[in-house]
Amino acid sequence: MTNAHGRKTRSGLPTRRRVFGYAMATLTTASLMSGTAYAQSVDLSKWSPEYIRSIAGTEKVDTAAECSKVVPLDYKGRLSVWWTGPNEASPDITRKVNDDFWAAWKKTYPNIATDAQNIDYNQLLDKLRTATLGNAAPMVVRLQILGGVEFASKGYFQELKPEDVGYKTSDFWPGAMKSDTYDGKTYGIPTNNETMAFIWNAKLFKDAGLDPEKPPATWDDVVKYSKQIHDKLGVAGYGMVAKQNAGNTPFRFMPQLWAFGGGALDEADATPTYKASQLNSAGTKAALQASVDMYVRDKSVPVSALTNTQNENQNPFIAGQLAMMIAHPAEYAKMVDLAKKATGADKKVADAVVENMRYGLIPKGPARRAVVFGGSNIHIIKNEYVDGGLDEKAAKALICFWTSPEWSTKLAWVDSNPGNLRGFKTEWMKERLNSIKFLDVTTSMLPNGIPFPVIPQATEIMNIVVPDMMQNALTGKMTVDQAAEDAAGKVKELLGGM
Repeated sequence: MTNAHGRKTRSGLPTRRRVFGYAMATLTTASLMSGTAYAQSVDLSKWSPEYIRSIAGTEKVDTAAECSKVVPLDYKGRLSVWWTGPNEASPDITRKVNDDFWAAWKKTYPNIATDAQNIDYNQLLDKLRTATLGNAAPMVVRLQILGGVEFASKGYFQELKPEDVGYKTSDFWPGAMKSDTYDGKTYGIPTNNETMAFIWNAKLFKDAGLDPEKPPATWDDVVKYSKQIHDKLGVAGYGMVAKQNAGNTPFRFMPQLWAFGGGALDEADATPTYKASQLNSAGTKAALQASVDMYVRDKSVPVSALTNTQNENQNPFIAGQLAMMIAHPAEYAKMVDLAKKATGADKKVADAVVENMRYGLIPKGPARRAVVFGGSNIHIIKNEYVDGGLDEKAAKALICFWTSPEWSTKLAWVDSNPGNLRGFKTEWMKERLNSIKFLDVTTSMLPNGIPFPVIPQATEIMNIVVPDMMQNALTGKMTVDQAAEDAAGKVKELLGGM
């Protein structure tokens, strides 16, 4: 990557100013900007890599001192918490930061006995559903951004807003706070905000006769590039993810669907009502057809896409057998880790892949450029559903600690953005910007973010209905039209026949 002096960057984007120029086109979308946007603790109207760098390192924070105002540091209590943390596929640095967090928590609140369970991403929601039904839930749970509204609507969550743990609502993205609001009440606090980017192997592009420093500009280009790469090189072009009941699937397909003008409901509109499905719209069908073209017609994506999560794309990519995919900044760190562990001829290939790894903005479609405004939120479960009862002070102490400018930044080190906007002002954000390759590209995607529908049925729609629609079309069980109409009918049923 180079600085903003007019030279081309390794991501294929001319300059950081240029990167932001693309993103600014949709800065006024309801997903990120609202009537309160300019009251934030950072100025979202100036959002750009240059602005982010200008504020990084300008604020000193003392997490223990701030949290002591919420819960005294000598408080004696107990705590249970579930969350999805690092796994075997995570970069080494992510596991280290996680260990550092829990060590710092124990040092700061040594008298709070803590039972912390790291639960797999694709199992957490089902396990929590069972636990709440049996009054055996933890006190605190951190969920993916679309999961919380289901439990809030069922009355499982205690009301919780940033002010309850010593912060201001204006310290958090409006779009993120929207995901924590149901029926006019706030039930959680963002821990981190995610926007992904488009990743490609420049060498494979060059070998296939494509410009190695230029990513596909549109989703139509993705289809064309994927076919050209597969036909010429015999490797997979695009890392499609279509696993059923897996959050990885909507996080990679919905940007494509929104780009073509489709939607699960009307979540991409400036003022969504969430009343009717758009899964049978022309835009949705166009996006689905593009996926069918890659999987069925061109056979340019992994045949295992039907059972793949993003983790299954990592080994083919580092082996030079996959050219394009959508992922977080953490993907670069993961590739560096994999290259370090490779040996012999595999080591040479892996090192070349890392050297030729590029990041760019997710391609546009006829309607827009889009990315899922993702991340996680942290919640307190009501006393009557908690195994052994709720220790509210212990829960609030942990949430203050977790959502602090310090730890919301550190815990998002290679794969996300701090949920607390003050995190962008810290010394740790400055260190991240200086040490993490491509971070500014994914950060530049934030203004293009679209949150999933803020309704109780969102989890089932995104994790079940949308992947099922894809599978029905990709396997030939249904035509594209039939799969889209079937999915829209299922959403109508979930919404009560509206």
